[in-house]
Amino acid sequence: MEYISQIAFLLVLAVAAYFLAQRIGSIKKNINLGKEVDRSDNSGQRWKNTFLIAFGQQKMFKKFIPAILHLMIYVGFLVINLEVLEFIIDGVAGTHRIFAPILGDAYTVAINVFEFLAVAVLVSCVAFLLRRNVLNVKRLRSLSGWPKLDGNLILVIEIILMFAILTMNATDMLLQGKDEHYVQTGSFFFSSFLTPLFEGMSVDALVFTERFAWWFHIIGILAFAVYVTYSKHLHIFLAFPNTYFARLTPNGKMNNMDEVTTEVKSMLGMDAGTPPAEVARLGAKDATDLTWVNLMNAYSCTECGRCTAECPANLTGKKLSPRKIMMDTRDRIDEIGKNIKAGKEAESGSPLFSDDYISAEELNACTSCNACVEACPVSINPLDIILQGRRYMAMEESSSPQSWNSMFQNVETSFAPWKFPPTDRFKWADKLKGEEK
Repeated sequence: MEYISQIAFLLVLAVAAYFLAQRIGSIKKNINLGKEVDRSDNSGQRWKNTFLIAFGQQKMFKKFIPAILHLMIYVGFLVINLEVLEFIIDGVAGTHRIFAPILGDAYTVAINVFEFLAVAVLVSCVAFLLRRNVLNVKRLRSLSGWPKLDGNLILVIEIILMFAILTMNATDMLLQGKDEHYVQTGSFFFSSFLTPLFEGMSVDALVFTERFAWWFHIIGILAFAVYVTYSKHLHIFLAFPNTYFARLTPNGKMNNMDEVTTEVKSMLGMDAGTPPAEVARLGAKDATDLTWVNLMNAYSCTECGRCTAECPANLTGKKLSPRKIMMDTRDRIDEIGKNIKAGKEAESGSPLFSDDYISAEELNACTSCNACVEACPVSINPLDIILQGRRYMAMEESSSPQSWNSMFQNVETSFAPWKFPPTDRFKWADKLKGEEK
């Protein structure tokens, strides 16, 4: 019977590892469809940002209450999953609580810490469910369909998994001394409140309940790991590389296009250096025209809506939502990846910058203020995607609003947004001097 359990565990582990590897490989391939960009500079500052923003949750604490709740889930996730190591060893070796005899009293302390964090996670998940579905938090209540279900589903799954841990520990305590397989571990504080529910049960019933909770928890964790790769909660893992590879230059600085810069310098008789390779497209029409960092940003999006809540265009009733920009980018690159896998043309379907995904109205509403970039807790940059889409509209399609096109023409001919020659530019100053005299 013991060998059957070990074989079953190895099969479950292998199936989960297979699906997880397949999904990770698919996401990696999709991200690599983006254009190359070098983010290998200043590794010291990049690591500092990663520790402060990703590990330290620095930007989360702009909103204190949700930050504390999120911190409890975050720490719980990191620490409680240390116990998964014991689960895996026990499952493969056919042992039970293999670290208990080795660690002695320290094991009891460790499990009590895990239980405290499990209860903290449980409380935080309940609070987040209330915030999402009962309290009037506009950026959360505005979600519908799959994004809303996804957020709620993860919280419910986490609550169930925490109850599984407490149930397992409660029945385990009752079995100690009654079954030789269950080693003495001492008392666990939080799960002891559940022991009255199981007192009076037979040893066989207790063993069944404990084993069921054990299997439910480990299968739940493995299934959760696979599910996360299809969910917005992929940010659990991607927040760290996403923060590391984020831009280090000031948010207000826009990146020039090398091909345009070279051409302008050549026109002005300046040293343009080595001209870049022939450019297939100016700006971005589809997701594959974006950089791999933009695409990783899309997969890292938590859909928390802080960017949209801070966006002045959205606050004044415009159609633009930076959160939607990231969600649309992720959906489109996923579609392109599926096209490639199915042997279709990669760009089959509507391009990213079209009415089916990100419309011209949304792009034109952006004020380039960087409020969305500043608000994001994991250093995502929706503005970079918006600017690349607008560059394509302006330089490839000439489909910018007429007022913009007039300004572009004036800049090109008069070197200023206004329609008068450069020689007349300082006449206002001459007039002012005349009035002073």
